Amino acid sequence: MNDLSTDSTLRERTGVNKYWFWLLLGANRWVVAGALAFLIFLVFMIWGVLKPVSLLSTMQSSDMVETVFASLVGAIITGTTLVVTINQLVLSQEIGSLGSQRSRMDVTMDFRQNTDSLLGMTTPADPAAYLYALIETSEQRAQTLRDTLSETENQTLYKKVNEYVTDLLENADHARNHLEDTDFGTFDVLSPALDYNYDRKMHDVRWLGMEYEDSLTDEERSAFRNLLEVLTMYGVVREYVKDLYIQWALVKLSRAILYAAVIALTVAGGMVVFVDPTTFTGTFLGIESILWIVSAAFAISALPFLLFTSYILRLATLAKQTLSMGPLILS
Repeated sequence: MNDLSTDSTLRERTGVNKYWFWLLLGANRWVVAGALAFLIFLVFMIWGVLKPVSLLSTMQSSDMVETVFASLVGAIITGTTLVVTINQLVLSQEIGSLGSQRSRMDVTMDFRQNTDSLLGMTTPADPAAYLYALIETSEQRAQTLRDTLSETENQTLYKKVNEYVTDLLENADHARNHLEDTDFGTFDVLSPALDYNYDRKMHDVRWLGMEYEDSLTDEERSAFRNLLEVLTMYGVVREYVKDLYIQWALVKLSRAILYAAVIALTVAGGMVVFVDPTTFTGTFLGIESILWIVSAAFAISALPFLLFTSYILRLATLAKQTLSMGPLILS
């Protein structure tokens, strides 16, 4: 292993196209769902225009449209109930006895006391500030490691440590700058936290410490251990914040699907009860009016499923990129 430099962002490290990466993780989930709905609407319009027989003629000779929207009514009710129920089952782990809640509190406070000692101050309550403080401390300890080794006679070791520390500081500076002024509940907190490549940094500092262990003084070994300690703490906190975000996102998903389901159910039901071949006649922009209505109604009726798709795209991508914990790199 010779290369101690890494890219500063998760997207660069994974090599994913920036637009696709933004769609999977960065974009607002309502915007993604809306874009998918518009795509469905556009495809329906194109099919309707290219079809030799007009939609109005088809509706006069069959009940195809009514059947489709009647099926959607049942699917919306069943699907919404199922998705919300599954989400609630996932979140039910938060419900526990007094003893289990006390145990959780004890573990949490014990860990915070450890980070109090590590940071030299009261651990911040805000998740973004918590991550920021740990990244800042890792920068300080990395600089201390480089300063400690500045007078070593092993110049090969010093060059490698200098390369490692320089890369860590660049990565940390990028993450800290993007963590400032972010609020928990948005992906803006988790995105820079994922960009900080702590797992590779842990592996590299362990490799350097073990590779040159025989030439290290006690002070130098201590500097290696101190940096590894804060990187380990960061890994634990980042995973905890990620888990909280996933639970938060599932709550938002449940609410979003419920809101969208009311609209979708109203539109689909209205198409079944009130729309027939005589409801919308004529044309609009040279295209039969009924085609506009059916295409828009189908796109709106699909909104609950599209919202589910947009959220799961993000959560599945997030889970894939954070499957491992510690110095295990799955790329």
